[in-house]
Amino acid sequence: MELKSISGHAEGRRQMSVEQDSEQPYLCRGTRAFRRVNVAFFAAGLATFAVLYTVQPLLPAFTGQFHVTPTAASFALSVSTLVLAVALPLVGLGSDAVGRKGVMVASLMLSAAGCLATAFCPNFGSLLAVRALEGVFVAGIPGVAMAYLSEEVEPRSLGFAMGLYISGNSVGGLFGRVVVSAITDVSSWRIAVSVVALCSFAAGLYFWRNLPPSRNFARQAVHWHTFFSGFAAHLRDPALVCLFFIGALLMGGFVSVYNYISFRLLDPPYHLSETLVGSIFLVYLVGTFSSSWIGKLADQIGRRRVLWLNIAIMGGGCALTLVRPLWAIVTGVAVVTFGFFGGHSTASSWVGRRATQARGQASSLYLFCYYAGSSIGGSAGGVFWSADGWLGVVGMVEGCLAVALVLSWMLARIHNVASR
Repeated sequence: MELKSISGHAEGRRQMSVEQDSEQPYLCRGTRAFRRVNVAFFAAGLATFAVLYTVQPLLPAFTGQFHVTPTAASFALSVSTLVLAVALPLVGLGSDAVGRKGVMVASLMLSAAGCLATAFCPNFGSLLAVRALEGVFVAGIPGVAMAYLSEEVEPRSLGFAMGLYISGNSVGGLFGRVVVSAITDVSSWRIAVSVVALCSFAAGLYFWRNLPPSRNFARQAVHWHTFFSGFAAHLRDPALVCLFFIGALLMGGFVSVYNYISFRLLDPPYHLSETLVGSIFLVYLVGTFSSSWIGKLADQIGRRRVLWLNIAIMGGGCALTLVRPLWAIVTGVAVVTFGFFGGHSTASSWVGRRATQARGQASSLYLFCYYAGSSIGGSAGGVFWSADGWLGVVGMVEGCLAVALVLSWMLARIHNVASR
């Protein structure tokens, strides 16, 4: 009887929890629905960024198999991020008209299918075509995820939900790089990419089954005049323009470091294996810590001070990679990663505080510049690598960071810029 009573009470509590979840207009921290949504978005972020960055450690393999230059090989990543940059605001606008969940589920499934198709590309031209489509497919998650969470999660729980989603992004980027490197070392890059694609399919299915439909979404008609006028208003704000360019410069430099560090470590005098080179990407975890820690520091001492400090840290780490010992190179890459994620989190959050209207469009413009910087900087780094090796890459990245420092100085002196 006592066991039945305990069982009955437990069942009653579970039923009450389900009823409370269904009655709440917003998802609240501590509820089962909130946990399901957070795990679903963690899986979505992991799958999306694993697919997007799965080719980054494969650039040396592409140069060997397809007989292309390092600069041309970098297009395998750059073409995806460039198309992603263009597609982001359009995908966000489309989700306003047709709904959030359907766009995100389609994005995950098509991204996984595109990743699988990459493994069967017979030549480099077809690989670039598939990777361009991948940029369109991937855009559905970063372009819509924040809108869904902002609408469905109550404000006091939103920061936690966003943080977990971003953690999924960084873990996904790490997963795609490390797994592909390890499998390529013992098998082939085609099998490695296929494994990532299958994992992404599984994550997409989990997301589809566990993410509840939107409850607070209201369809909006597409008004192109309003759409473009909102962008124009943001581009007239010099503070926002500075932040957009800072995001582009930081990302361009960061991607260049990760694109070409593989070439350096595979070449003499290091001759590292694909697995060991891939393990360098484990320092990516530093970014998961730095983005949250620097965000708290910015709240305490102000974004003006924190932004230039992170740019300087990134520049110092980049200079450290010029030292010959392997430990110094790895440490330098870790410092670059720390500074980049801290600077990116500071700049992106500052955009949201600076924009007084159409914040979604302001974020879209920032992400457009961010991914455009990834494409342009990542490929430009190949030109400097071919001309002057790793010294050329570091010189280009330090130049980008110097411009970013000037922009941060200008930003701090623009009248009426919110610093906190």
